[in-house]
Amino acid sequence: MAELEGSASVFAALGDTTRLRLVRRLCDDAPTSITELSTGFPITRQGVTKHLRVMERAGLVRSAQQGRETVWQLEQKRIAEARRHLEAISARWDTALGRLKGFVER
Repeated sequence: MAELEGSASVFAALGDTTRLRLVRRLCDDAPTSITELSTGFPITRQGVTKHLRVMERAGLVRSAQQGRETVWQLEQKRIAEARRHLEAISARWDTALGRLKGFVER
């Protein structure tokens, strides 16, 4: 349970459409500049940066300096943790639904 509580910030950070779109853009695992990430977004670069900082605090992304530019990259380990939690929750739901189906069919 403590491990799941530690992931609450990840799910909170992913609970925003803009941040989910940013994750999708970062999925190729190549460091990406703020210029590239903000292209096509209806918000400013500063707005995109604020979303990235929320995800950085949750451990979903990391930033690094490349010359004069900051580049961003997904933290694959944290994404994998979130996936494991979702799979565990899904398995519990499947079990509960199976019990309900058995009860209803009796």
